[in-house]
Amino acid sequence: MTDSGTTTLDLGSQARIIARLVRGVSDEQLSGPTPCPEYAVRHLLGHLLGLAIAFRDAGRKDLGPTTDTSPTTALPDIEPGWRETLPKVLDELAEAWRDPAAWTGETRAGGVDLPGAVAGAVAVDELVVHGWDLARATGQTYEPDPAALDATHGFLAAAVDDPSRGEIFGPVVTVPDDAPLLDRVIGLSGRDPGWKP
Repeated sequence: MTDSGTTTLDLGSQARIIARLVRGVSDEQLSGPTPCPEYAVRHLLGHLLGLAIAFRDAGRKDLGPTTDTSPTTALPDIEPGWRETLPKVLDELAEAWRDPAAWTGETRAGGVDLPGAVAGAVAVDELVVHGWDLARATGQTYEPDPAALDATHGFLAAAVDDPSRGEIFGPVVTVPDDAPLLDRVIGLSGRDPGWKP
């Protein structure tokens, strides 16, 4: 908790999990499908890099082109050196959100002004859900950070009846109440937990 009562979360563990998944991607898998219909693996990796940069800068309150650009303006892709760059930026993202000030006041990401606490929650959600996407698309095991998974569940469950939900998430996929928490989170994000390439 910060002095203002805002709940904070260390993103370091989840960022390291994503970095491990990144290291497990082969060149042959880059053109393969992902649970995001419009993205091949290379585009998902490009999206992860873009969101890590945007939310790093949002946490730092370093607003500008990286925080002003909507993620839907162009199909993301990777560039040479992505295997080194993406884990480094994920570390920087986690470090930015270790500062309690990141979770307070206002910031911006994806061209949208947000309270710091909401931006932090969105960053956690992006890492958890896209971590699952990447693991599924590349046949890797995936166990998200438990605290990040719990936070993502709370964030997505609270958005189920939000009228603007369709701008961000697909329709909820019904998952049994006794399903593992990760499956329920993935269903809330609009994905089928049974998806396979």
